[in-house]
Amino acid sequence: MSETSTYTLERVFDAPRELVWKGWTEPELFARWYGPRAETVVHRADLEPGGLWLVEMRIGGYSSFQRFECAEVTPPERLVWRQSVSDADWNVVANPMLPDWPRVVLSTVTLEGGASRTRMRFTWAPHEASEAEHAAFAAAINEMGKGWEAGMQLLADILTEL
Repeated sequence: MSETSTYTLERVFDAPRELVWKGWTEPELFARWYGPRAETVVHRADLEPGGLWLVEMRIGGYSSFQRFECAEVTPPERLVWRQSVSDADWNVVANPMLPDWPRVVLSTVTLEGGASRTRMRFTWAPHEASEAEHAAFAAAINEMGKGWEAGMQLLADILTEL
């Protein structure tokens, strides 16, 4: 097994930690920034260990489905989930456009801060992945920032608005 590649994004928001937490965990806020170039629909949002978030991203008449299985929920400081591509019935499937993409990606958000500023650290890494899945993830790391950074800018704008 190869060493796991990890995508890491750190950002400071000019908002209290509790508000940043809401941006990540309240379905109506999450849908406004997640998948910045798509319409995001949260079909289910059980925010508890073992709970499921079922998310659809619609773009150009096409839908992409994602299944998030909550592993750890510690408000307002830490959120961990296992993220997978799914079919329309929410069954985990291979990514139709990237067949070697990891079936499961471990996602972790940590928030540190006080009354006016919050430091966020987000990591994304293959979970229980094959060599081919690690390689596909590692090859895509340099491109991941574009989508995540655009989403984080939308989140910053939403936090300012709130």
